Amino acid sequence: MDLVLAELAQGWPDRAHAVAIMMRALMAALLGGVVGFERARTGKDAGLRTHMLVSLGAALFVMAALDVGVEPGDVSRVIQGVAAGVGFLGAGAILKLSDRREIRGLTTAAGIWMTAATGLAVGLGRYGLALISVALSWMILALMPSAMPDDDGPKKSSKNTAGPVTR
Repeated sequence: MDLVLAELAQGWPDRAHAVAIMMRALMAALLGGVVGFERARTGKDAGLRTHMLVSLGAALFVMAALDVGVEPGDVSRVIQGVAAGVGFLGAGAILKLSDRREIRGLTTAAGIWMTAATGLAVGLGRYGLALISVALSWMILALMPSAMPDDDGPKKSSKNTAGPVTR
């Protein structure tokens, strides 16, 4: 049993470090949840759990790299990898309906990408940056639909389908 406890305790050099890791993980999940809640509230496919997991996962990538002593220049490669990987996740949320000339899911994809960036900021311990970014994201998602048409909704074709105008 001592061997199991010793293995579980690896990477936790002291209580302060353990608290910092737990705070970052919790903060990443909660901030991702703010964006996810707004998306779920409006009935979008990627909702609360998706955004929480993306933010937490992004934070984990950075925290794990920092914990093993990766140099600052190498952390930028971790960030690039997360950004590229989440780009593929977001691409999966974008749907092109060619028969109706519609593209749906762009705002969902952007929200997932923003949530990953938030998780990266939290993972790096940049709580203020993450809080400001989530506040702005929430305002964009919650307040803009009342003033602008929804980016994720159907788009009208710009092609004139009514035929020629006759006089």
